[in-house]
Amino acid sequence: MEGRIRIRALVRGRVQGVFFRGSTQERARELGVDGWVRNCPDGSVEAVFEGSPQAVAEMLTFCARGPRWAEVDSLEQSAEAPEELHGFAIRSEPEA
Repeated sequence: MEGRIRIRALVRGRVQGVFFRGSTQERARELGVDGWVRNCPDGSVEAVFEGSPQAVAEMLTFCARGPRWAEVDSLEQSAEAPEELHGFAIRSEPEA
């Protein structure tokens, strides 16, 4: 799809146990962004967003502040080639 981008984000801080994944999923669905989000063993949250540049930028802005109880220390992001994901999922933690 033309104009579709993909960004991988890694969010660090107090981002687990504060409804970060669920809030991210809700916001992505509101914006029509595809991808996934998961907790990482080191306490960070990793997410992949695919969609229009504007919608993905809004997701990154959301992740930079997080939901109400989160305390985001940093947000790393990298561009990747879109994989044409459909829907937005909460994934299980990767193996440690």
